[in-house]
Amino acid sequence: MAVEAKIIDHIRTVLEAFGTTYLTENGALKKNKLINDLDKYNKELMTALLADNFIRKTYTEKIADVEVFKVNQFVEMLEYKSYWEDSYTKYSNKIGLTAGGKFIDEATDVVLDFPYKDTVLKAGMTKEDLDKTDDADEPFLNEVLAKAEIDELLEPKVLVNAKRYDVNGVADATSINDTDNLIIKGNNLLALHSLKERYAGKVKLIYLDPPYNTGSDSFEYNDRFNHATWLSFMKSRLEIARYLLADDGLIFIHLDYNEDAYAKILLDNIFSRESYVSTISVKSNSLSGNKTQHKNRTILKNKDSIIVFVKNKNNLSINPQYEAKDRWDTHYNQILLGDDKNGFVVKKLKDVLSQQGILDSGRITPESWNNPKFRKYVIKNSERVFRIVNSIPKDLKKASKQSPDEVVYKMDKSGDRIYALNGKRLSMLSKTFHLINGEKVPAQLLGDLWTDIDFQNTQNQGGISFTNAKKPEQLLSRIISMSTEDNDLIVDFFMGSATTQAVAMKMNRRFIGIEQMDYINSVAVPRLQKVIEGEQGGISKVVNWQGGGSFVYAELMEKNQGYLKDLQKAETMAELMVVYTRMKSNADIDFRVDLAKFEEEIEKFNSLDDRKRELIRILDKNQLYYNYGNIDDENVRDLITDTDYQFNKAFYKKDGE
Repeated sequence: MAVEAKIIDHIRTVLEAFGTTYLTENGALKKNKLINDLDKYNKELMTALLADNFIRKTYTEKIADVEVFKVNQFVEMLEYKSYWEDSYTKYSNKIGLTAGGKFIDEATDVVLDFPYKDTVLKAGMTKEDLDKTDDADEPFLNEVLAKAEIDELLEPKVLVNAKRYDVNGVADATSINDTDNLIIKGNNLLALHSLKERYAGKVKLIYLDPPYNTGSDSFEYNDRFNHATWLSFMKSRLEIARYLLADDGLIFIHLDYNEDAYAKILLDNIFSRESYVSTISVKSNSLSGNKTQHKNRTILKNKDSIIVFVKNKNNLSINPQYEAKDRWDTHYNQILLGDDKNGFVVKKLKDVLSQQGILDSGRITPESWNNPKFRKYVIKNSERVFRIVNSIPKDLKKASKQSPDEVVYKMDKSGDRIYALNGKRLSMLSKTFHLINGEKVPAQLLGDLWTDIDFQNTQNQGGISFTNAKKPEQLLSRIISMSTEDNDLIVDFFMGSATTQAVAMKMNRRFIGIEQMDYINSVAVPRLQKVIEGEQGGISKVVNWQGGGSFVYAELMEKNQGYLKDLQKAETMAELMVVYTRMKSNADIDFRVDLAKFEEEIEKFNSLDDRKRELIRILDKNQLYYNYGNIDDENVRDLITDTDYQFNKAFYKKDGE
């Protein structure tokens, strides 16, 4: 028996009321009769079809307040049905020359066309989603075939194993409020759509560190997409990400040369070119040792790119960031001595420092900043060390010209003094001071080149070991400082080792993290527990972190995802076929698969890896998790604890409920 699409099940149920008019005695569709009557707009037939809510939702559209039945799309779906039963792989990965929406083998007027990539999860997150061609399995299905299945795929999911972590430990969670931090385990696209209604327009910052698409095998994510598949993978996630952002919300995407140019064009399309803010270049490593072995054949990589967009350019607001100066600015070469009572006098800074034995050479150079005594003196006297500048209020300029040999001053609006001498303003060193790593020091405004953050010693930050792609807490601290204020909401749906969430907690921001890899429970959650306990790595000392905080953890409730994991873990052919036997009874199989034909062919795959790959392919990836809309169905409700049921009702609570 062929496994069919959900839409066909609904059609067959409707047509049973017409006896044998549209169905044979064994239940097969009389397609020609059905299509002919639809072409004639058979009133009784169309009324019956549209009485089915699923068919009506999928194949009608409101135009000028009139509900229109999209008969042509409905008929096309019926005509394409013949492909689904010819071979269990017949339509897989079909892309190429089409005419009128049909492939070249069905028409003669040809154009180059790329059908919709509707099975969005086939560009999988993990290596196990790859086949032997080392390319992501990305079927291309036209919307008229798969729209209903995709609509169901992106419905909110049931959340289970809900726990609350705080200073008292771990306990079952039965509720959640808007101030809670949240961690979700599961596919990030489906998790984002589950967040859609609750958090739409509330997110101030999204930071993403997605797979770079390097082709590397060193990371558990699938990092071997082709360009088109990677872009499809990112597009579906960025579209919902934009929906979650507040109007003044910013998104930072951390990439390298493999995809940054492609991502910029994709973001132009999703956010608009006018919403582009900047591309930050970050020095990510030093060129030494083994990294230089190919120096004669390429220009070595030692930077990453962080692409920044805002949801609405009219609402863009950035908190300026500064980096500490590592050289002395020799323009600051004078010092103001004295006071109001005894009068002020200007001296050369080098003379004063020489008299105090701080300068051995008798002159100040950029390298003087590395002299601890020099640094201590100028910081202590930062409100007296100055440079001469031309910009000056007119009244102060006039007053200082009248007494050219005297230092005069006026108070500004903030109550600070502005000093002048002979028509020039004294610009004090203290005005260049900013808080860097917990210390006020001379600093310069930061632009789009960041070279001052150490990427080399981050493996054990947070008290956990995570050697691949781990970003330093200092980087996230700068991004969060630049784009958010206290209590703002931050989202990172490629959570990894939870750097974003750890820094957000230490900086008094709210966060949502999403991760589908199992190390969420061996790396990410333990790291956040250590943060709550007051761990002192990363930025902890800079922000005076003393511990505290909390977060709620939950998982998307697995459906086919469980079978997928069992297939991946099977170590023998016998174990594999036991999983397949269970799949036939309870799993959702890809709607294109004819199981009878599949079972005739599966025996041809003699190696464990080949057979495992084929069994993974026939699982319907659109049914990886249970939909929240089915939570009260008896067969679903029995699988959920009472506490998880309460948590779901609280999480998806509608206004007024």
